[in-house]
Amino acid sequence: MNIKILGSGCAKCRKLEKVVNEIVRDEGLDAVVEKVTELSQIMSYGVMRTPALVVDEKVVASGTIPKKDKIKQLLAR
Repeated sequence: MNIKILGSGCAKCRKLEKVVNEIVRDEGLDAVVEKVTELSQIMSYGVMRTPALVVDEKVVASGTIPKKDKIKQLLAR
């Protein structure tokens, strides 16, 4: 699984990255987590508000930090 956190590095972006990394570690997921800060790359996903969560090249959340249980559901697919 390829997971990307899209964001400029703001507090919300860092928090989403932290939560996603915790879930990947705690659940033992076979995943690579990547932080994308380059604006042109973020825009290529059609994201207008960050932070955004991309799983296997599909935007599953943007403009908010989903609750931890919701993130687990999104990563379990």
